[in-house]
Amino acid sequence: MTSDSFAEVPAGPTIVALGGGHGLYATLGAARRVSSDVTAVVTVADDGGSSGRLRSELGVIPPGDLRMALAALAADTPEVRTWTATLQHRFGGTGALAGHSVGNLILAGLSEVMGGTVAALDEMGRVLGIHGRVLPMSPIALDIEADVVGLESDPRVSRCIRGQVAVATTPGKVRRVRLLPPDPPACPESVAAIERADLVLLGPGSWFSSVIPHVLVPELVQALMETRARKTLILNLVAEPGETTGFSAERHLHVLSQHAPELMVDDIIVDSASVPEGSERDYLHRAAQLLGAELTYADVADNGGATHHAGKLAAVLDRLAVPKERQTTPGRETTSWQ
Repeated sequence: MTSDSFAEVPAGPTIVALGGGHGLYATLGAARRVSSDVTAVVTVADDGGSSGRLRSELGVIPPGDLRMALAALAADTPEVRTWTATLQHRFGGTGALAGHSVGNLILAGLSEVMGGTVAALDEMGRVLGIHGRVLPMSPIALDIEADVVGLESDPRVSRCIRGQVAVATTPGKVRRVRLLPPDPPACPESVAAIERADLVLLGPGSWFSSVIPHVLVPELVQALMETRARKTLILNLVAEPGETTGFSAERHLHVLSQHAPELMVDDIIVDSASVPEGSERDYLHRAAQLLGAELTYADVADNGGATHHAGKLAAVLDRLAVPKERQTTPGRETTSWQ
């Protein structure tokens, strides 16, 4: 179902979407058109803006990406729309609250009142009429550290930079990222959601700061490897200025394999216009084969090609949500939810 009305969306498959920021927002907007049972697993490494300030001052998990996911899954009713608009509202002016999102402040306060982030997210989800859940990927705030070349006079010399904002905006070329602390714990509820999912979605989004971090949490990547869910990777429409400048679609896949060499996926969704016919698709096909994935080309871009169109992406997910006749690999059964 790809209608803009979600009131009659069937339960459908149990979908878990991993990511952060605007990329995850787009994925959730599509997923909720396919099923009413959608859970977001969200990155927790943001160190900029309102989230960074609250993280530094209160020691909380950065709430911004969590707030965005809540807004993406909120019920589309007049009462809830008022709440959603309030959550997304950002204070102006020049005082202490300038630049803060109302939703970030509410989540930070609710986490203190309820004794934890997951409880706060579930309560906010209840207020917003969400049928699924919004969960952090880890119960603690994390930092991203990257090896970057091109920042020194010698282009071969690598420099270590730290922080999500620094990684996302670096003028150099990111080679590899790590999480701090290393081998961080996963949110138990997020692991359980992946384990029981029918369909798991990864991407699109800032590749090194919103997508790759999920496969750097040992318990999360283990759950991704062991789940019986169909795993679908949604490629970015374009390379992002900063961390993936000049990246081809093929390079995005190689980076994922580099950080999680044992992770296999079933499907990769590629916008048809973003990868032209010819050698570039041949290279992408070979890279997809290394991940065990089948490529699906479709028109999934919004006007201008800068963002994913929720309705178009939902139509593709709806097709992929129908189990295919395919060889069952050892230790894995084909999932069916029909």
